[in-house]
Amino acid sequence: MTRKPDRLGVHQSVETIFPPEKLVEYLSDLPVEVSVVDEAGIADCDAVVTRNYFESLRGVDWIHATQAGVDRFPLQTLDDEGVTLTNSTGIHGQSVGETVAGYLLAFARRLHKHISNATERKWERPAWDEAFTLPGTTACIVGTGTIGSGVATILSGLGVESIGVRRSADPLPEFERMYAVDDLHEAIGSADFVIVTVPLTDATRNLFDATAFEVMRDQAYFVNVARGAVVDESALVDALANRDIAGAALDVFETEPLPKKSPLWHMDDVIVTPHSAAYTRDYYRDMGDIVRENVGRLQQGKELINQVV
Repeated sequence: MTRKPDRLGVHQSVETIFPPEKLVEYLSDLPVEVSVVDEAGIADCDAVVTRNYFESLRGVDWIHATQAGVDRFPLQTLDDEGVTLTNSTGIHGQSVGETVAGYLLAFARRLHKHISNATERKWERPAWDEAFTLPGTTACIVGTGTIGSGVATILSGLGVESIGVRRSADPLPEFERMYAVDDLHEAIGSADFVIVTVPLTDATRNLFDATAFEVMRDQAYFVNVARGAVVDESALVDALANRDIAGAALDVFETEPLPKKSPLWHMDDVIVTPHSAAYTRDYYRDMGDIVRENVGRLQQGKELINQVV
């Protein structure tokens, strides 16, 4: 059982998402000392909220990861060291869902083109058969957890039919149909939008390769709000260059920040965002509520929520 903490550190790495001082202030009512710490200060903490992993974290009792994905944390090492890891799953469904809806609306209504044209003071309407509306289109959402289900819920309000892909084909209420991951290519073959929300694991690394893009419709759009390594990026670039797919909206990449030399910056019908699909001014509050809940659970000797190891 994880010990109740006396000192909770908020590591400076969270500043890529929100000011660490905001979380410290939000958690100031807890019955533990809460403060911003740098890497050296981790040694003085029982528990740490952090975005990044540091070797010094092996000496704390509890780590809370600011994101849902924990692929940057050495899970087996932490388990061997008796370090508890919790994550922030459950808070991203609305924010990521709205971001994905924004991508789809941009493609349908050609908003990304209008914004690009405006920067050059170019008055250019789309071709008569270029723009479309979303009702009646189909989105295949690969990954049906909190984020995938959140995406499906929001898209349903726009008239988009959602198909889900997960380990089993068991139905979920947010999805019209469900496929097992073994039938991925069948699932994505008829979709207007293919949206990836899976965590990065050995099983999902390069899940979307050249073959996957070949089976997609040439009018289909690809959206990745998962992790860059879920996609073979060179295969994606080839698929876009050859017009095997219509376009892509990408929030994550094999290398981040996306290198300036990447062709993705300049390709038609490609939207690039800086790994920010989940960003919201309430992030520290949403995540802080998980931390507060777990501090309370430790005080009462209860099991933690969102525990990974």
